[in-house]
Parts: sequence; C-alpha cells; structure tokens
Amino acid sequence: MNYRFYNARILTMINADILEGEVWVQNEKILYVGDGHDTDTVYEKLNLNSIIWDREIDCEGNLLLPGFKDAHTHSGMTLLRSYADDLPLHDWLTKQVFPIEARMDGEMIYHLTKLAVLEYLTSGITAIFDMYLTPDTIAKACVDMGMRCVQVSGMNGQENFGEALQKTEQCYLKYNNDDPLLSYFIGFHAEYTCSKELLESVAKLAHKYRAPVFTHLAETKSEVDGCKERYGMSPTKLFDSLGIFDYGGGGYHCVYLDEEDMEIFSKRGLSVVTNPGSNTKLASGIAPISDYLTRGINVAIGTDGPASNNCLDMFREMFLVTGLAKLREQDASAVDAWEVLKMATVNGAKAMNLPNADVLAEGKLADIVMIDLHQPNMQPINNIPKNLVYSGSKQNVKMTMIHGRILYENGRFSDSYDVEAIYRKANEIIDSLR
Repeated sequence: MNYRFYNARILTMINADILEGEVWVQNEKILYVGDGHDTDTVYEKLNLNSIIWDREIDCEGNLLLPGFKDAHTHSGMTLLRSYADDLPLHDWLTKQVFPIEARMDGEMIYHLTKLAVLEYLTSGITAIFDMYLTPDTIAKACVDMGMRCVQVSGMNGQENFGEALQKTEQCYLKYNNDDPLLSYFIGFHAEYTCSKELLESVAKLAHKYRAPVFTHLAETKSEVDGCKERYGMSPTKLFDSLGIFDYGGGGYHCVYLDEEDMEIFSKRGLSVVTNPGSNTKLASGIAPISDYLTRGINVAIGTDGPASNNCLDMFREMFLVTGLAKLREQDASAVDAWEVLKMATVNGAKAMNLPNADVLAEGKLADIVMIDLHQPNMQPINNIPKNLVYSGSKQNVKMTMIHGRILYENGRFSDSYDVEAIYRKANEIIDSLR
C-alpha cells in the first residue's frame, strides 16, 4: 500500500532535529522524508506524474519516529505475568518458571506470543529480539501478526546436547533466509546453565558461520562469583577465551561487568542490552550505563520477559535507564535522554542487525511510530526527545506501522486480529497448567 503522512513533526533519529513535513511509504519501504517542497524530484526519479495514495494521513502536528526495538524479551512468558512474583531470581527461576515451562508446548507458545505482540504494538515496539523455547511457533506467531522478530537460541544444559546444537544450526539457516520479518542469532541461555563442552560447541558454530553470539550475561553478582569459582574468571572473560565473541554479539543485562570485561566489549564491538525494569523487580542491581557509554559500547534496551518485568513497555524502560543511572552515579546529568532514545531505536537496530530499520530515511524499512503530542504529558513542546523519555507513555502511541502495514492505530488493533480470542486462549492455557 501507498501511504502519505503529512503535516507531521518528524524525528528521523539521524540527529535530534525535528523536521516539519511529510513521510511517504510505498509497500514496505520509505519513499520520501522531507519538508514536502522537493517532491517533484521524487516523481522525476520514479518517472511518474503523481502517486495514487491508498491513504493520506494528516498527522495534525504529531510526531513520526522509527519504531522502538525491544532488544531482549521472552514473549511466550506472557503466561507467567503476575504468576511468579516477589521472589529472589534463583527461586523465581527454579521453583516457578522452569517447572511450568517444562509443561508448555509449541502451540501454547504460539498463542502466548501473539498476546505479547499486541502489547508490543501498544508501546510502539516494531521489532523484538526474542529468546524462547519453540522457535518455529514463535516465528509463525510473529509472521501471522506482522511483527518483526529476531530470534536467538537459548541452548542450555537441560536439553539434549547434540539435538540443541543441530536445532540451533537449522534455525540459523532457515530463519535468515525464510521471511523478511524474521532473522536468527546463535545464542545460549547463560554460563551457569551450560557445560563447558556446550560453550565450546557454541564457539565452533559461531566460527563456522562467522556469526555473532548473544547470551544472558553478568545479570547477578552470584552468577559472576559462581563462574569465577568454576573457571577462575568472569563469564565475559570465559566466553572471550573460548572464542565465542570472535565475531561480535553481546550480552543481556550486563549488570556486573568489570574493567577487563568492558575492555573485551569495546575490543570485540559487543552490545550491552540493558533491562532495567526486570533488574529492578528482581533486585539484580543497576548496570553501569555511564561507563559503557564512556567506552563507546553500543547499549540497547530490552524489556526482558513479562514474567520478570511484568509489562512490555519501552517508555518505562527508557525512564528507568536514565533514572537508575542518575541514582547510581549520584549525578543528575548522567545518561542524557537523547542517548536513551538512541538506545531504544538506533542502538537496538544495531544490536539486532537491522540496519534498514534504524532511522527514517529514503529506502529504509517502514517501521514507524506516531506519537500523539496533543496530550497533557507532551505539552508544552519544549524538547520532544526529552519529553518522550521523561514524560512519555504508552497512551501517546497513536499508530504503529511495521513493514509498511498499520497494525495499531488510535487505540485499535488491525482488523486481521481476533483480539478477544487471543486473550481467551491465554487464559485457557494458564488454567490448564495451574
């Protein structure tokens, strides 16, 4: 479809300037971004006198910007929202999460992922970096819902060793060539759930495909201390010594990286994906975001799963990133709002290898969010980027477009969704597993 958005404020994320003008979308790509006075050049380039628009949308001065990238999540864990709360991380995992996950199957995760997608859309999230149990049904759910999904394998010691590696390789080959909405990374759950033999095999697989690797990393102090007891070094140093990070990648959480760990991240070009909501709720700690930025480390933002957060809300995560950093550093100037907005958009796209979905520009993918500025929390319009981070909320998301399709607009989901059926199915699943 062809869309013309006009009378818009536009934050391309190429820089912090606010442009007043138009954005044109043709099928899945952006055709034009500008003030609307040079459109004749677009027509000349296309050898057209005009474009027949399927829809022309008056933005009424509202804001268009690239969609947010949720760079770490476990969508299928919508099942456990407000089910396993107020527990220490170890007890939360071993006594609540793992036992019920052992009873979940692919069909359940398909329906639960669809529920998560609805929530992502209400938060302006247009791409997710998902690690969960059944890649095939997660992929199907995201394609059926129109969500851009980068999956990462979560291999761990509870699985059959050979089968887990084979499945990861199969998914890597399939989902990097299967559908434009899908891609796949090599990964594993964490050091403390994997044997050294499995970690060495992950390194071999990464070298075979010259591929980056992602994992949960340095989420808690006890995790780091346990690894030092087992191997005499931190998880980051262990993975680097095994060659796991030779082709890049990164870690989820990264609350407890020391100076040498950060040097490895800088040297290898690794990404930190911070998850402040989850880390706060599980009392894991506060990541040293200022230190990462000082070293030029790419920092992206994830929500983590809805069992540990419990909501998939990028606005809350953005505020927590900067708010917690200011508390940690005892410095109100730490981690500027513009840096946080880049984490939620451009940096997330970099971590997820989505270079065509990072900014609003001609030829980029049409993953676009419209923010309603005509609400009290967005007024007066002094500084839009700071307003988004410090006072923005999901109520301001007026539209979410992915791959050129409007999937959420003015509080309503795409007519292709049976929203009540999705809710009903999620409740049926949890009732069957209680």
